[in-house]
Amino acid sequence: MTSTALFIIAMASIVIWLSLSKELMQPSEEQNGRKIVILTAAGSLSTFVLTIPLFQNISF
Repeated sequence: MTSTALFIIAMASIVIWLSLSKELMQPSEEQNGRKIVILTAAGSLSTFVLTIPLFQNISF
């Protein structure tokens, strides 16, 4: 992947995790469970995509 693509994915990942944190800071009654699940899944996927190039450069 190009460094530009990785940068865009990294910025999107940061926004996703910040949005999740903001949602979790709300009182329990105001939290949207579906939104929390979607943001967690999207954040995990974006983080996983960012770690793949790191492991491709490591030789064991």
